[in-house]
Amino acid sequence: MELNSSKILNTVVSTSTVDTTQPLETVDTIVAKRRPSTVTLCCFRPLTLKATAIKFTQTFPGRVLYAVKVNPDPIIIRNLWEGGICAFDCASQNEIKLIRTLLPTSAKIYYMHPVKSEQSIREAYYSYNVTDFSLDTIKECHKILSVVVEKENNLGLYVRLALSSTPGGAMVDLSAKFGAEMQEAVEILRYARPFVKKLGICFHVGSQCMNPLMYKNALDLCRIVIEEADVSIDIIDVGGGFPMSYPDITPPSLDMYFAAIKEGIQDLQSKHQIELLCEPGRALVAASMSLIVKVEDRRDHILHITDGMHGNLYDAGVFKWRYPTRLIRLNGVSEPSSNIENFSFFGPTCNSRDFMPGPFLLPADVATNDWIEIGQTGSYTTSLRSQFNGFHDTEIVEVSDPPLIQTPGH
Repeated sequence: MELNSSKILNTVVSTSTVDTTQPLETVDTIVAKRRPSTVTLCCFRPLTLKATAIKFTQTFPGRVLYAVKVNPDPIIIRNLWEGGICAFDCASQNEIKLIRTLLPTSAKIYYMHPVKSEQSIREAYYSYNVTDFSLDTIKECHKILSVVVEKENNLGLYVRLALSSTPGGAMVDLSAKFGAEMQEAVEILRYARPFVKKLGICFHVGSQCMNPLMYKNALDLCRIVIEEADVSIDIIDVGGGFPMSYPDITPPSLDMYFAAIKEGIQDLQSKHQIELLCEPGRALVAASMSLIVKVEDRRDHILHITDGMHGNLYDAGVFKWRYPTRLIRLNGVSEPSSNIENFSFFGPTCNSRDFMPGPFLLPADVATNDWIEIGQTGSYTTSLRSQFNGFHDTEIVEVSDPPLIQTPGH
């Protein structure tokens, strides 16, 4: 998913209001106190986020970069830093500026968008101390080398390798837009090697990858490209794509992905001094947030709720993503039915396509004025929110609850 970063920063930063001086409360306690109506509460779980960050940094066999586009909210960035994430995958000037504004200068930034303007390259390198860039064409290589004068001292270039879509691999295919085919990658590596201090290869297997062997297969392709290019390689970036659990989706354990990567890189590391990078986004932050929405109306098994695909639930509408859900009914009102049924959602806008088919599992007697907690919404939610129709008010609150659903290995 390619995002407009200036839109991201304007939307998210201006609406994040968290009181960090108070002890953490539960979701139910906050809903009972606040009784949110038109505002979507984004319930942030700092303990979950930091634990996930520690898991990645302690078990991945290399450096972990957070993909900022997934959720650039300052509360996410700061808590990841506190959890040990010290490097960041940025795709725009505004994301770079955000990291430099929020974190110490020791934070390492990688500019991993394969297509950049000369101005953005110049500003990143000379104003923000960004020395690492991805590319997927010889033209982009020439562009970067023409802008960066001191390239032999610290410049790092990463050739993004094209991967073909594989059935049963990633749930969201990202192969159409970026990536150099094998022979072109060979030529770029040969050309760039004399000019740069660090030369690498990067790839992306796709979002929500359900097969750990996809990483090993991609590393096998890297090996073929490196052997054909016959140049020394310093870094391989295996990208993101590490999956999370959702209703009816339970991925293999995270440790199985890391094992496949270790197996795939073993032969290469026996011949080259290769540093390994990864760029998790969803896997780092999805479980750290949930949304609280209110039921405005019920029409059979379709619920009209206070958020939607133009707000924080873009994936639920466009990609028909299913999220775990939980009914919240305040004390003093009848207990929810024990019978669970399938429901779909309409968002609050006047767009008839603001529809999220689900199905979302809820008690059969869910009714107007109930609240629904929607889990696993730390990724590609607030970062994709628009201001369409004026339905965009979101407030972040910190909570102590565990995630609504657990992911193996997290």
